[in-house]
Amino acid sequence: MSLKNAICHFETITKHKLLVMKECFQVGLYKQGLLHDLSKYSWSEFKVGCKYYQGNRSPNNAEREEKGCSYAWLHHKGRNKHHYEYWIDYGTNGTKTMVGMKMPVCYVVEMFLDRIAASKIYKGSAYKDSDPLLYFKSGNGDYLMHEDTKKLLEQLLTMLSEKGEKEVFEYIRAEVLKKQKR
Repeated sequence: MSLKNAICHFETITKHKLLVMKECFQVGLYKQGLLHDLSKYSWSEFKVGCKYYQGNRSPNNAEREEKGCSYAWLHHKGRNKHHYEYWIDYGTNGTKTMVGMKMPVCYVVEMFLDRIAASKIYKGSAYKDSDPLLYFKSGNGDYLMHEDTKKLLEQLLTMLSEKGEKEVFEYIRAEVLKKQKR
């Protein structure tokens, strides 16, 4: 693990965290904004990020390619409710089939904002509001996600692509999160 990689990884995860925090604050999710991705600073995740840092994609992908799984990702998804993988459990229909459970709306919104921030970090100045939707659609058939969760996420990603951040953030504040509080 090089010092340069450690510094670059720290800068990348901090930039991402601050970007998601800013977005969360814009829609009224203050606590989630403050707490977003704190586990990335834990040694279990941080050391992997430093070792596999590349700057243009998640270090977890490189760890997965080398080891067959990403221990950092397994740690991360088990501690962060804005990842749909956190919500995978055995179904309630009596079978032993794993299913995506319905996520609380506030975490779907955080997942949406996380995807925007990740796209901005990895795309840099080439980022377009359509990028998070294109990334989602590139893996669309592979998600073990509850249908309501998937529907809301895709709706927000599509709205972002068509109308931009300002309008979708206003919609989230006025409609999506207000409905949750009723």
